[in-house]
Amino acid sequence: MKEPHIWNFAGQKVHMVGIGGSSMSGLAQMLLSQGFIVTGSDSQESYALDTLRDLGISVYAGHRPDEAAKADLLVYSAAISPKDPERVAAKEAKIPQMERAELLGQLMEGYEHRVCVCGTHGKTTLSSMLSQILMDLEMNPTVHIGGSLDRIGGGTLVGGKNIFVVEACEFNRSFLHMPPSLAIITNIEEDHLDCYRDIEEIEEAFFEFIDKLPEDGLSIGLSDDERVMRVMHKSGRKFQSFSLVGEADFTTENLRYDSKGCASFDALHCGELIGSVQLKVAGDFNALHALGALAASLALGCDAEKACSALSRFEGVHRRFEHTGIVQGMHMYHDYGHNPAEMQSAVSVACMQGRRVIAVMQPHTYSRVKGLFKSFLTCTKAADITLVTDIYAAREIDPGDVHSRLLVKGMSEHGLDAHLTPTFEDTEAWLLRNGKEGDLVLTMGCGNINLLNDLMQAHWDDKQSKTEELNGE
Repeated sequence: MKEPHIWNFAGQKVHMVGIGGSSMSGLAQMLLSQGFIVTGSDSQESYALDTLRDLGISVYAGHRPDEAAKADLLVYSAAISPKDPERVAAKEAKIPQMERAELLGQLMEGYEHRVCVCGTHGKTTLSSMLSQILMDLEMNPTVHIGGSLDRIGGGTLVGGKNIFVVEACEFNRSFLHMPPSLAIITNIEEDHLDCYRDIEEIEEAFFEFIDKLPEDGLSIGLSDDERVMRVMHKSGRKFQSFSLVGEADFTTENLRYDSKGCASFDALHCGELIGSVQLKVAGDFNALHALGALAASLALGCDAEKACSALSRFEGVHRRFEHTGIVQGMHMYHDYGHNPAEMQSAVSVACMQGRRVIAVMQPHTYSRVKGLFKSFLTCTKAADITLVTDIYAAREIDPGDVHSRLLVKGMSEHGLDAHLTPTFEDTEAWLLRNGKEGDLVLTMGCGNINLLNDLMQAHWDDKQSKTEELNGE
């Protein structure tokens, strides 16, 4: 059967399996805005499904094979098995099927500048920073990111046909479906070991991606990462580098941090001052992301000083060290970090505030916990206390040989004050019983751990409201 192309189905019904995912829900909105009839399903109810319903998209939780069989095209995320009932029904009905990354790659066709932000960490923040620059400078970009940015009203924006900014994820080699003209590489580290044999195979996949650049294409990467530099050198394409303090095309001067860990710096290009940045988001990694976004914006023709000003207005992406409220005097934060390096970075930012830090880890997928087990044992060492919930299975079936209690045992053996709180109810009870006023509680994970913040805030607000009623206030 000939491979389907999205524009052959213009105005027709596209059914999306796994529509609640950050990328899939954004693509659903993009298709809707361009005249497609969109429906979809997901494994469970979520805010994303509610948002899609508000837009008029018919979505549901669970499996309805009969509904999927009515579509003209079925799109599925990489996490959806060929044995999924809706995919099986579509196959029996001879309905063409397409993986999410293929759809995104096809939507990128026809844009002059196809900007792909890839790397193990930092993709969402860097692509969001770049998107804010392009929006503020009225460059009218089309954007598809894996998070929610208030500046563009979510994770997707349909703009002009000149610039398309996307996150290019290496999971399942998805980014190999994309046609980049400009690629930004934040880093290359070990992750997704359910898809890759080892770090060498991961590096090879990044090379394959950079090798997709046209001969006149450009890559921009972190000079401190030898794998990034090796991939860019090997490609034979033009490349630029960035580093906060090392040797690179884009660097900083007068780098400093405020009491919340937010960086300010003078940005240099080839040693020449091009502007000053005062970030509202904390961490040295966010300063790096800003520098990478600045380099990319200049490659796209932006004015350097105006780009620096736009970066100084950037207020962050939801679920990236996001302050969610105060519960019983505890300052609640959430971060999307889900592998040890990301969690360690998030904890380091939390520690900059000088508070007692309680890290709440929701491990994500059994394969990741097994593949990076040793690193998980110490990634929250800088926190005063670590709570560990049950592993969020996501796309995987429990193999029975790994459990969060093994993580807690190993953490304790490494000197961490670690506790197993399997459920959200267990975690909330522990925090309300043992938390102190002024503590910083940081929940971490890319599953549904962010809902714990919402639940705790709702319970606390309700308690406060009832107390005020009893006191006649």
